[in-house]
Amino acid sequence: MKTVQISLNSIDKVKSFVNEITKFDNDFDLVSGRYVIDAKSIMGIFSLDLSKPIELNIHAEDNAIDTILAALDQYIIK
Repeated sequence: MKTVQISLNSIDKVKSFVNEITKFDNDFDLVSGRYVIDAKSIMGIFSLDLSKPIELNIHAEDNAIDTILAALDQYIIK
């Protein structure tokens, strides 16, 4: 599992993030405070406080992590 901080501070970013992440068969969780939701759920994402950075937990094999991180690069806080 790999954890990164992401920013989804606009409706367009949320839509494009969900479109990008659904291309992968892996499981993804978003953690904000005490809430954990499925990152592929657009309704779940809108239930979070999007003004703050959100933790993304990527449940994937080590060899797939680099591909996923490259696809999600524009959302990752560096």
